[in-house]
Amino acid sequence: MPTTDLPTVSLVSLGCPKNLVDSERMLAGLALGGFAVTPDADGADVAVVNTCGFIDLARAESDAHIDRLEGLKRAGRLGAVVVAGCMAQRLGAAILDRHPLVDAVVGLDERDRLATVCEAIRASAPALPRGKRRKGRRGRSRRRPVSTAEPIVRVGPLPSGMPNDRERLRLTPRHTAYLRITEGCDNRCAYCAIPAIRGPLRSKPPEDILAEAHELVADGAKELILIGQDTTAYGRDAPETGWSLAGLLGRLRETVDVPWLRLMYTHPASFDPAVIDAFAAGPPLVPYVDLPLQHASTPILEAMGRRVDREGIERLLSGLRAAVADVAIRTSFIVGFPGETEADVEALVALVRKVGFDHVGVFVYSPETGTLAAGLPGPVPAEVARQRWDRVMQAAAQVAHDLARRRIGQTLTVLVDGTDEDGGQVARHAGQAPEVDSAVRLPPGTATAGDFVTVRVTGAQGYDLLAEPVEEPDA
Repeated sequence: MPTTDLPTVSLVSLGCPKNLVDSERMLAGLALGGFAVTPDADGADVAVVNTCGFIDLARAESDAHIDRLEGLKRAGRLGAVVVAGCMAQRLGAAILDRHPLVDAVVGLDERDRLATVCEAIRASAPALPRGKRRKGRRGRSRRRPVSTAEPIVRVGPLPSGMPNDRERLRLTPRHTAYLRITEGCDNRCAYCAIPAIRGPLRSKPPEDILAEAHELVADGAKELILIGQDTTAYGRDAPETGWSLAGLLGRLRETVDVPWLRLMYTHPASFDPAVIDAFAAGPPLVPYVDLPLQHASTPILEAMGRRVDREGIERLLSGLRAAVADVAIRTSFIVGFPGETEADVEALVALVRKVGFDHVGVFVYSPETGTLAAGLPGPVPAEVARQRWDRVMQAAAQVAHDLARRRIGQTLTVLVDGTDEDGGQVARHAGQAPEVDSAVRLPPGTATAGDFVTVRVTGAQGYDLLAEPVEEPDA
């Protein structure tokens, strides 16, 4: 870390891509507010944890990171700890009961004012003696000045505005960027606490989305990934405007020069036929659909409040496959939902095998306080739920491995993401999203991160593909 007289801040970003976009805005605001960003909290003036609070496992991960930072602060190696994001919004000041060394808890609406909060914390800390700053290990002071004021708690009611996501200090590779088109959700699925954390559905105006898209492409993005709690609900909150996801995709296609445009977080009950037509129109919209189905049994789907039944799911999947022959479909399921029977699980396994999903995530149901499902009868014992998770995962893995082997010999265009721990290169074809899906493994030195490369698949290693670059013919 270079020597600087600026106060230093480190940030840990947890959770989904929506949270990541918030983290990128936080970092930009902190940098513009006079802080130097450092990747290591050890020795920093302030450390921020942008938490996820969706389910128990996510909150446990957030708690573990906060515990670690409190340890650094206790040892005098960190000045202050700030908790932000979804868990902060959901729990508010109650976080201080579990984490007494936290200096501030800030909700979602405070994202763009984080620098002010951090500066207020620093103002309450005793100054370092002259000549002691930036001494010791790796240019850091041996002990950081620690805030002595009462913790700051700024957590308001449910967020209601649409956040401005422009001017971010991006954490993704330069060639890939997330583009949020909606915030919040109106679906009110029985198991989900997101509406109680993120608030109601808000759609970002098309002009703002287009301006942000141009900004990201100018910054080097070759892949724009559209995100939101439910992207297919785009415009539903503002019917008088005529906004729609299909219309937005059309405008992005016409006005933004980007090789890959990827759509994530769709909902089967909101998937308009016009969106299928947008996929059928081809690039830059890649043939990839992220379609969380959550279950395949009609009684469980009804109990979940998903607004779609098994027949509707199969009809949508058939329509997608008919319109876009090479479409890759990613989905996720929840097992162990209250009232789930063995027959329901068999229906889920049967759908996985019948459809042949390219990518599947499976989660064990987590009862969330304040949700409708938390009060439903027929809880599934944890051990039984875990066994069901194993069964669905095994079925999904077998399908994915079979699909990977069938690709051997195919020629693909891939986008290189970077280098793995063994020196090989990691890339993705159009049917693979970053972080959540499998990858294409290439020999060392094949290309530079951000390059598109033509490769031939030579093998399969579990979920991943092994490939070699295709030799370009001599001119």
